[in-house]
Amino acid sequence: MSKPFRGQAIRELPAHGRGTCARCKKEGVKILYDQEINGAKAKICKICKASIKNGKTV
Repeated sequence: MSKPFRGQAIRELPAHGRGTCARCKKEGVKILYDQEINGAKAKICKICKASIKNGKTV
């Protein structure tokens, strides 16, 4: 069975949730996760979110 509503929330975001990651500076990736970096809220990508969770630094 198909899932017709998958990704519906990011379709409403500007550029469908894509942009430049505030942590790794990659362009054209999905930036969906809010994270506090140096005392400021920023949007980061999935890879950076996982590396922060696992205690790794860039």
